[in-house]
Amino acid sequence: MTTIASGTDTLTRDALAVLQPGFTGTAAPSWLLRRLGEGLTSVGLFGRNIASADQLAALTAQLRAERDDVLVAIDEEGGDVTRLEVRTGSSFPGNHALGAVDDTALTEAVAHELGRRLAACGVNLNWAPSADINSNPSNPVIGVRSFGADTALVARHTAAYVAGLQAAGVAACTKHFPGHGDTAVDSHHALPRIDADLSVLQARELAPFRAAIAAGTRAVMSAHILVPALDPAHPATLSRRVLTGLLREELGFDGLIVTDGMEMQAISATYGIERGSVLAIAAGADAICVGGGLADEATVLRLRDALVAAVRSGELPEERLADAAARVRALASWTASAGAAAPASAADESGPEVGLVAARRALTVTRGPHHAPLTGAPYVAALTPVANIAVGDETPWGVGAELRRRLPGTETGSFSGEGAGAEVLAAAGSRRVVAVVRDVHRHAWMAEALDALVTARPDTIVVEMGVPQAPPRGALHIATHGAARVCGQAATEAITTL
Repeated sequence: MTTIASGTDTLTRDALAVLQPGFTGTAAPSWLLRRLGEGLTSVGLFGRNIASADQLAALTAQLRAERDDVLVAIDEEGGDVTRLEVRTGSSFPGNHALGAVDDTALTEAVAHELGRRLAACGVNLNWAPSADINSNPSNPVIGVRSFGADTALVARHTAAYVAGLQAAGVAACTKHFPGHGDTAVDSHHALPRIDADLSVLQARELAPFRAAIAAGTRAVMSAHILVPALDPAHPATLSRRVLTGLLREELGFDGLIVTDGMEMQAISATYGIERGSVLAIAAGADAICVGGGLADEATVLRLRDALVAAVRSGELPEERLADAAARVRALASWTASAGAAAPASAADESGPEVGLVAARRALTVTRGPHHAPLTGAPYVAALTPVANIAVGDETPWGVGAELRRRLPGTETGSFSGEGAGAEVLAAAGSRRVVAVVRDVHRHAWMAEALDALVTARPDTIVVEMGVPQAPPRGALHIATHGAARVCGQAATEAITTL
């Protein structure tokens, strides 16, 4: 059993219990272990904390040696957003690829195998799946993280993902409530606004969350977005109308409400993380996610003290903080029992290669009139946009590495900005060009470069690894619906065999 350090009062323990902080390094720092002994109940892991599966298992064991019921959370969506395989790319395609296949049994199997791997490393809370509908194709932060633009499709795959993940003993945290898909702003940088009518929100954005709740999702993550039809004054994370009135009372969700990262500019630049955290708990949130950028003991102490001060001043009801802490501990208790009950088999019944199977099935291939089989080592040109912060720029993507393995002599290059098409042609010389793009519809320079390539070299092969919104072009056009490692592997198989 966990032993709480003597001298830590109930209010302070509750304030620590609602925090989900991060840290730096691949071993737990002494300050984190000490705070676990004082009441901290959750820890958030990021790519910087993970070097290998064995190291991660040792890290989580270190945490549990201090507190046996600790919630160890991670942002592991599979696909473009991976922490387990941040340095190699994911073994699982993301939501958009699964939505393109539209086989809920496959989605459930992928989520189960992903959950099994998380559980084997000691992780028991996953900040996934994304239930956002990609209703705005220019959305800069969701894109392939969404199952698609169709409400019913997103709802059924969200439910399947929740079921698969939780069957492996890992709690799902469905996000980003009440739906981040119809935004043109990334909440990492500023506060997005959704001006949809209430009737549209009820029929579209909220449907996947209803499905997730019906499927038993143990947690829901709030979005840092302003939705005037729901609350004209407060972003969802800080809105009692949204978190308590809508999510708790109207939709009947009784699990853990987690905030998105409080250091994101949508909150921190307007309210500050201390004030924002107090307002979030008062609005109905139960857990404060912080640590993607701020990952030190000082941040934990600042937030702990802000919550304690808010209770003592009467701004935050003590019973609200106690209720939030109780919900955190209840989820910790559930993960302990669910993990013990989950099958201990070496792999999901669909096999450890279910991710590659799904990536192959997700491919959309269009042959143009100039297509001919690839006969020699090509030149792979990655037309590279600025990285989505949620994805990060440290995770490799594309088809270059896999093509070099299959076709020795393959050369690669990365290009961006105006004039990229001419640069690619000069670098490629006489080699056949494989142009790899990501969301070409969102980047005018990328579309211009691609047009220049396919005009000058009609035999160009195009691989779209984002949302395939633009019309297919090239001698062979392959849409992978995501940039996971297995998506690149599946695309390479098609390039070398068609």
